[in-house]
Amino acid sequence: MVPAQRGYLRPVGQWNLEEVTVKGSKIKVELNGTVILDTDLSQVKEFMANSPHPGKDRSSGYFGLAGHSDPVEFRNLSIKTLD
Repeated sequence: MVPAQRGYLRPVGQWNLEEVTVKGSKIKVELNGTVILDTDLSQVKEFMANSPHPGKDRSSGYFGLAGHSDPVEFRNLSIKTLD
């Protein structure tokens, strides 16, 4: 729904460090120490194909990881509830 900044991945073969923080409709993503996304989904008003994403306004659900057709591996993954 909101594009992240590009160009902060480490070279192939090196691990990346990513931290995702979600508080309500606000999402912040840090990749290798750089904030690549800091947005509030409640403010998104433009949609692909003029149709809002079905999960845009959900307040609970699952956390998904996707490689978008590229092979990926994960290690040291943790998810915690924020106060």
